[in-house]
Amino acid sequence: MKFGIYSGGRAGTVCSHPPDPARIRGIVDDLAGGHPFVIREYVHFFGDATPPDVVTSLGADHELTHLTMPDEWYIEEGHELDLVVSYIPQVADVAGWLVFLDAVIDRYGHLTRYLQVTLEPNFPIPLIDGSAPGVLEALTLGIPHARAALARRGLCDVQVGFSVAEPPEWLGGDDDFWRHLSAVPQQDFAAHINYVGLGLYPDAFSPVAPRGTPGDVASLTAHALDHLRNHSLPRAHIPSSTPIHVVENGTPSGAPRTEQAQCDSLSDMLGTILACREALNITQYELFSLRDADSGSTQPTGTLGIVTESYRPKPALTVYRDVIHGARHLPTTEHP
Repeated sequence: MKFGIYSGGRAGTVCSHPPDPARIRGIVDDLAGGHPFVIREYVHFFGDATPPDVVTSLGADHELTHLTMPDEWYIEEGHELDLVVSYIPQVADVAGWLVFLDAVIDRYGHLTRYLQVTLEPNFPIPLIDGSAPGVLEALTLGIPHARAALARRGLCDVQVGFSVAEPPEWLGGDDDFWRHLSAVPQQDFAAHINYVGLGLYPDAFSPVAPRGTPGDVASLTAHALDHLRNHSLPRAHIPSSTPIHVVENGTPSGAPRTEQAQCDSLSDMLGTILACREALNITQYELFSLRDADSGSTQPTGTLGIVTESYRPKPALTVYRDVIHGARHLPTTEHP
């Protein structure tokens, strides 16, 4: 199983300080331990109708110029770039979106190992793709378009996928999304997919049951994974041989929570994911995130990092590092 992390320090519109490349290098090197390690990054398509202040609020003004780190870092020392191309125009613009995908591939395709086309299009969360007009067409047309664009440029090794948010009960369910995908012929969509990503924050935005009881972090994690694999993906004609990547997973440490509670939740989530990895064909895990967006914030998005905004290590850094290094000794079997 591969591991990785979002290396920046932004969560949506929350970001207290610019990144420190030297500190990022040191922490990532420590986590990777000389082995392949996935680095997650984001670029956004806004279309022409989005006000400039919305673009600036997401730190997206110069995304086609540079990412968090210098270009060469994303292919050094076993790093593998997982690049998310998010679709969030305020007016539907699928034609412009496809042109933007071409521009992203021209700029970053040679650095990219995983190309995620749309971000969580199954739920209408503000400033996330599920809220954008035309997102279903952006997804179903964008996947084969990206695949063909990569092939034309000789980048056939880049894996193409999309991500969803789970569990299904969150925000009232996502049945309409999967019903739409079920109507798309397998050869037009599912056949072009190398992986499906999962955004998983079971205790970040709502209260959960105490540890060790039904409805706790571990049981919610197991439910989300099982529901995606055994209920949702078959509806979209996506077979069990297509891997699941846990592309975002995190838990906050800010008040009223504690850094120890963050450790406990992270440990429970990772333990559950590792226990399910063989049965559910989970091949990759990426933590969100390396650094807090705002360590003084009481908003959950402010304190998802395993270091503070000033790069002070939290105990969760040790938890994640120990899991990564320990997981390399776990037995694996080939999934059918």
